[in-house]
Amino acid sequence: MKFIVRPSRFPSPLKASLSSNYPRLYSILQQNKERPHYDRPLSSRHELEDKVPWLASQPLHQLSLADLVKHGRPPLSAEALLSSARFTLSLLPIRLAHRIQALRNLPYIVVSNPNISRIYNNYQHSLSTLLPWQGKTISSLDDEIKFTQVLAELVQTHTDTIPILAKGFIECRKYISPGEVTRFLDEHLRARIGTRLVAEQHIALHYSSTPHFDPEASPTPCPEPETHPSYIGVIDTALRPASVIDSCGGFVADICELNYGVRPEWVVDGEPDATFAFVPMHLEYIVTELLKNAFRATVENGMSREPVVVTIAPEPASSAASAATPGVYSDCPTKNSKAHGIIPLHDHAPGVTIRIRDRGGGINPVVLPHIWGYSFTTFNEADDDEPPGAWGEEAMG
Repeated sequence: MKFIVRPSRFPSPLKASLSSNYPRLYSILQQNKERPHYDRPLSSRHELEDKVPWLASQPLHQLSLADLVKHGRPPLSAEALLSSARFTLSLLPIRLAHRIQALRNLPYIVVSNPNISRIYNNYQHSLSTLLPWQGKTISSLDDEIKFTQVLAELVQTHTDTIPILAKGFIECRKYISPGEVTRFLDEHLRARIGTRLVAEQHIALHYSSTPHFDPEASPTPCPEPETHPSYIGVIDTALRPASVIDSCGGFVADICELNYGVRPEWVVDGEPDATFAFVPMHLEYIVTELLKNAFRATVENGMSREPVVVTIAPEPASSAASAATPGVYSDCPTKNSKAHGIIPLHDHAPGVTIRIRDRGGGINPVVLPHIWGYSFTTFNEADDDEPPGAWGEEAMG
């Protein structure tokens, strides 16, 4: 490849005039002139088309929470922050390419649907913003700041991916079987959760490592290290599920009271002081959805005076776990775990079982085979003005 160095298009007097009278414009012009190639969007779709098959053929990294906390607690040093950025960059292009290839493998008439095509184009756009960075090592804080901005745009672009995909597949139900839709969305949702978590973790580490940190300035939930020392980015290494349950219970009870005039109660038993390492936003979403079902069933079954019982049962720590060095985690993939899923901090990290029991009458055996379908609901819109899922927060992934 030949490079031709051309003289400046502006004579020196004009340069001087720009710099003195329009310093901001001159600064932008200089930045654009000096900006390295890796910080520019791809100029040709052909470059992207060539890269996708190769990236999609690469194996997915076995993502674990250990990967996400290995850079240490914020505020991070400059080298740790750069290491986090480089690790994030090593994962995301491959993960995005796998999803692009999965969409390409769908029937053409399905991908032509406006909603599915929109998601496909979003993934292509996000990959095109990351690929130029692969030709350059993130070696300065200036690089890291620009890269974090790219990640923030990526997260925002894919906020509504799952509902848009689900709508598209409903519109294409004549051309693809429900089983194929469920398999695709299952895999896509798991992959999306992991991809979003990787991006949000670095964004949170970036903002929580800045001087005079303002949590409101971060595009992703990110508490102050001084007031929440158990947090590493978006991960709480000492998450207390009882607190999450009480918070979600209050939210769902308020909505239930607004819709039905009845406020169900809940009781947390077992070991409410148990803690474990997890992503609070993910647990909040799961608990909210389960309590929505439990509270509604309890009210509609005329059992609103009976509390919903939530039991927290931590697993006993194994001898191997107790022998491990506190605060040090290792990446130990299991043979049966999915490559695009998330495994615990280490194989012997004790987990927590959360059981929710209600007096709502259970699931009708007639609908039981359909409950895992993405388009299935027992909600009857004729009985209420609230659409299905209106109580839910933004999806995890």
